[in-house]
Amino acid sequence: MQWSELFGKENEPSFDQVSDFINSSLLDNLNNHIQQTFMVKPKLSYSGCAMNGGMWKGWNIKYQKSGKSLCTLYPKQGYLLLLVSIGQIEMNEAELVISQCTEYTQNLFKQTAIGHTGGTSLAFEVKNESILQDVKNLIALRVKKKAA
Repeated sequence: MQWSELFGKENEPSFDQVSDFINSSLLDNLNNHIQQTFMVKPKLSYSGCAMNGGMWKGWNIKYQKSGKSLCTLYPKQGYLLLLVSIGQIEMNEAELVISQCTEYTQNLFKQTAIGHTGGTSLAFEVKNESILQDVKNLIALRVKKKAA
């Protein structure tokens, strides 16, 4: 059964229900990393978007810091579908990071169009630790570093 069919707009799931549906340790790994590294808690949000065959429809988890989206998680059985935005400001540094990433991430970046604002959003199917590490490295670009 599709995630959006299990939890409609009026039936907000708990984080545990999201975790049970995904059934992957990758979620705990990502969630713990974001909370411990960036002090950001997950926020459940509902999207009615039916584009791409309803890929984005239903409850999702957003991670935001200082008004910037770090990533948005769309629950899938057995893996994470993560949307990671790269702003125009981060683009040069992102290209350097991506050159050190997995072949999957490099290909995803090459195949994803740059938006009219000079940034892009990458839709990752995170099915292993290597891709999750790529995502973590890109998320780090979204958080402003404080001067030492």
